[in-house]
Amino acid sequence: MGQFLNNKEPYDKYRTVKNGPYFVDKSEILEELIPALQQEQRFFCITRPRRFGKTIMANMIAAFFENTEEESLFDDLYISRYKHYKEQVGRHDVIYIDFSEMPRGCRNYQEYILRIQDGLIRDIEEAYPELEIKSDAAVWDILSHVFDKTGDKFVFVMDEWDAVFHMSFITERDRENFLLFLKLLLKGKSYVELAYMTGVLPIAKYSDGSELNMFLEYNMATRVRFSEYFGFSDEEVDKLYEKYLQNTKKPQIDREGLREWYDGYHFGECDVYCPWDVMNYLRDLQKNPEAKPVEYWRNTSDNAIIRSFIDYAGSSITGKLEVLLSGGYIVEPIEENLTYDYLHSSEENLWSVLYLTGYLTRVREQELKACLPRGSVALVIPNEEVREIFAATIVRWFGENARTWNRKALFDAVWEGDTAVINEEMNRLLRKTISYHDYREDYYHAFLAGIFAGAGYMVESNREHGEGRSDIVISDSENGRVAIFEAKCSRTPEDM
Repeated sequence: MGQFLNNKEPYDKYRTVKNGPYFVDKSEILEELIPALQQEQRFFCITRPRRFGKTIMANMIAAFFENTEEESLFDDLYISRYKHYKEQVGRHDVIYIDFSEMPRGCRNYQEYILRIQDGLIRDIEEAYPELEIKSDAAVWDILSHVFDKTGDKFVFVMDEWDAVFHMSFITERDRENFLLFLKLLLKGKSYVELAYMTGVLPIAKYSDGSELNMFLEYNMATRVRFSEYFGFSDEEVDKLYEKYLQNTKKPQIDREGLREWYDGYHFGECDVYCPWDVMNYLRDLQKNPEAKPVEYWRNTSDNAIIRSFIDYAGSSITGKLEVLLSGGYIVEPIEENLTYDYLHSSEENLWSVLYLTGYLTRVREQELKACLPRGSVALVIPNEEVREIFAATIVRWFGENARTWNRKALFDAVWEGDTAVINEEMNRLLRKTISYHDYREDYYHAFLAGIFAGAGYMVESNREHGEGRSDIVISDSENGRVAIFEAKCSRTPEDM
């Protein structure tokens, strides 16, 4: 791809840069964006799940084009080998908007959009003090005025474009107005040199679908372009693993364990790891070689989308969740052009949202025995981290629901030592939740503890008693009685 200068040494993307930190160079994406400056198509929207490097990429693109006289940060990177590098680096006025940062302190959409416009106008006034800027004019009129007077075009870099749709104060009318704002700012404007936009979900197609149809959208489902620039490849993780652990004792989790926990995503034809997880875990291993993998990705969100799924779950969704948790896959149609009132409009939209937000990934068609229906995707949980997120959410949901059930028959059987009734009542309760064959002892441990603690009994877990360790001790202090449980898990009753 592209034309390169021939006066440089062979490029090594895995190295420190100017004595700085070791990192993976993704500046190759600029080689694909620069030609757009001479072409008609210059609007790009790339959507990926959270924590896959969207903001870092947006910052890099803005830094590359930003008009500056300082020594370029990119002279030692891959893109510096591109033939037109010097013509483009540091030669443009950049308008950068992080839509997720704007709403802090805003009480309604009017305050939100005014904050964005006022910030843009202030930046333009500072950049062009010689021009008479009418601060009461619309920002697109001001930009047109600047272009008419100077001939300067702008590079727009917009991060988390869809953040506004998740804000509690936003109404359906506000969403339509926001899309209109973007249309008036960008569509058909001669001052736009390049527009690069990122978010989690693709651009919603409201009304007649014409508001932002100038953008080419690149998501995980259809267009393979740009796939290698978001997330870490197997080779990149190999190099990082070797680099960051070279002076560390052999870690408890080996390279294969890292793959099982954080790999498994398929973007286009690329298999990728979540970079947030990899970097956090390598950092922890440097400090403690005994560190175990944890759900770093889960800690960046409340995972409410999974909870919404479970609350919505009927028999069909419950069965499919059980298949996924057991390591299998389901085949579902994927709707890419979702609107933001998506969540409970249809079961198909639910699976589409889980896929587009990274909770599920697709199985490659060559790995399937049968052809898929047109427009459908074989979906699977990508790795152990996300499986733990599903399981933990389900356990919490089950515990909350268990508190509302009539458990008198179970409690009476426990205090009377009636194991047959205990077995019957426990199975009845378990059938009300989402089950799968890979539940471990800790699940049933939490299940038991939650039932009794929710009823007001004193519950002790994994405490020393005599020479052994009991899993759960239930104390009824009012009536002076105690029940002791030992949890064991087996695939068949014969193996217990």
